[in-house]
Amino acid sequence: MEQSRFFPEINGNFGFGCMRLPMKDGKVDYEEFCRMADAFIDAGFNYFDTAHGYIGGQSETAIRDCVSKRYDRSRFLLTNKLTDPYFKKQEDICPFFEQQLAWCGVDYFDFYLMHAQDKNNYQKFKRCKAYETAYALKEEGLIRHFGISFHDKAEVLDRILTEHPEVEIVQIQFNYVDYDDASVEARKVYEVCEKHGKPVIVMEPVKGGSLVRLPEQADAILRELKGGSNAAYAIRFAASFPNMAMVLSGMSDMAQMEDNLSAMRDFTPLNEAEHAAIRRVCDIFRSLNLIPCTSCRYCVEENECPKGIRIPDMFSSLNAHEAFHNWNTGYYYNTVITGGGHGKASECIRCGKCEKVCPQHLPIRELLKNVAATFEK
Repeated sequence: MEQSRFFPEINGNFGFGCMRLPMKDGKVDYEEFCRMADAFIDAGFNYFDTAHGYIGGQSETAIRDCVSKRYDRSRFLLTNKLTDPYFKKQEDICPFFEQQLAWCGVDYFDFYLMHAQDKNNYQKFKRCKAYETAYALKEEGLIRHFGISFHDKAEVLDRILTEHPEVEIVQIQFNYVDYDDASVEARKVYEVCEKHGKPVIVMEPVKGGSLVRLPEQADAILRELKGGSNAAYAIRFAASFPNMAMVLSGMSDMAQMEDNLSAMRDFTPLNEAEHAAIRRVCDIFRSLNLIPCTSCRYCVEENECPKGIRIPDMFSSLNAHEAFHNWNTGYYYNTVITGGGHGKASECIRCGKCEKVCPQHLPIRELLKNVAATFEK
């Protein structure tokens, strides 16, 4: 396995994102996760990514039990993050960091990121001296590399990197649909990283799964290429840019792992015919005007909705309705709201908690009105 030209300890350019692990009865399916981790490491890759908010804290402990306890520390790299809801002042950061080490079963993190930075929470990170605190942890040897993950406009990232040249790496949302999207500015954000000489980690290369099950017309375009799965094209698109150090994929079963490994074990950048096909797929997506939700679930996990509305699932239902016009999209919406005390879209009390934590800065309250109008006639 070829080593990263940015960080020699990284094998290859493909990472295991642990936000969407296999689940069984509300818990991480350890047996399946172990199989997936084994396949990933056996293929020569070694980069795992987590954060405390992922799966309500289960991601970190699953990594401890399925990776840290089963492999020598030299066999894997682990990234964790400092997330806004888990500290209120500077004095909270180190105790939380030490707990993260314990949850993950490690003595240090290879990479530690200031999580989901945007123009609003960046002010809190500055006020609490989070960057300075994390960098001090690096000087103690508890962090090997210091970086940020980012969800905002290019001008905000430019300001952060200008104020903090010590940042070594930037994790951004990057996929072919968001590349020229005015709300995400993936291309412009990537160019800011290039301007500051910062290598990039890609998150959401398949846009929360939206680039796997494509509308029929778009799917036919990629099938004509006869060169791999829809997910493979999306991941290879992201990895084809020269400043990409790592493309993360959040895999939730062994089939997804095997598919992604087949695309990235012997990685080749997209050729011109594949790029042309991707441009045609993007044109189709733009014509559909879909909600750009990535199902990160921050709105329901880190900041619980008072009415128990399963927002990402509802947006998925509406997108499926717009893209496929199948009768079962309404059926799926009904399964979203039945059982477990989950509220209907129309029961939103417009408190706005969801919008405050949404990395995509979506107008969720207004979009829920559209969901209700479509499915609650």
